[in-house]
Amino acid sequence: NMIVGVTEGFTKILEIEGVGYRAEVKGNEIVLNVGFSHQVILEIPEGISVEVVKGVITLTGNDKDALGQFAANVRKVKKPEPYKGKGIRYQGEYVIRKQGKKTV
Repeated sequence: NMIVGVTEGFTKILEIEGVGYRAEVKGNEIVLNVGFSHQVILEIPEGISVEVVKGVITLTGNDKDALGQFAANVRKVKKPEPYKGKGIRYQGEYVIRKQGKKTV
């Protein structure tokens, strides 16, 4: 993993789903607006670069462990919920949807 990290690098892609859910990079921090009354600010670890393009967060870095941990921390802010599917998820992650209340 260390050799692959130095030669090619590792990439994790996160998708933001939800009306009004946004992310942006400000300096050494990523600012998430994901339905809370406040912004969630996470400091980007050294060695990891973050790009945000239209609801897709791309994390790249050399250290697989640090990259995976930071991606998990970003996802932990707002996990995808099973009723509407809103939240932050990994690319290709399948969220099992629930039906919710039934009207008679």
